[in-house]
Amino acid sequence: MNTDELSLQERYGPEGICFGCGPKNAKGLRIRSFKSEDNEDEYVLKFRPQDHHQAFPGVINGGIIGALFDCHMNWAAAVKLYELHPEEDFPSTVTSTFTINLKRPTPAEKDLFVRAWIEEIRDNFVDTKAEMIVDGKITATASGTFVAVHEGHPAFHRWI
Repeated sequence: MNTDELSLQERYGPEGICFGCGPKNAKGLRIRSFKSEDNEDEYVLKFRPQDHHQAFPGVINGGIIGALFDCHMNWAAAVKLYELHPEEDFPSTVTSTFTINLKRPTPAEKDLFVRAWIEEIRDNFVDTKAEMIVDGKITATASGTFVAVHEGHPAFHRWI
């Protein structure tokens, strides 16, 4: 992961204000997702938590973990749809459903790595899976379905 290059968010949604992934949200998490250099079907994220992301001393809040998964899987879905239809505008995708499984406490003082991949695409619905890894151990997993919305939806063209 070359963090010197533009992230997916900075490339396709530089004006985004989302709490999790909006480059323009100074108080948000401002995650930076990238296509994996090792596997073209995976998307990767490295995130360093801050003290105010803790649920209790030394452990990240589950809601923060959920936001990381939600946004990262959403970007994986949007980019995959765009790769399949590059002649169309970059899709505005939103969360339809997502679930997380907190497998063990996620340390607050370490870099968190999230990898996401596409399971299935059905028209404008994209099923994804992801896992969070800290020090080589999976601390949480997630799955979600994301949908590309059309004109009339409040999130349509939200990346622009």
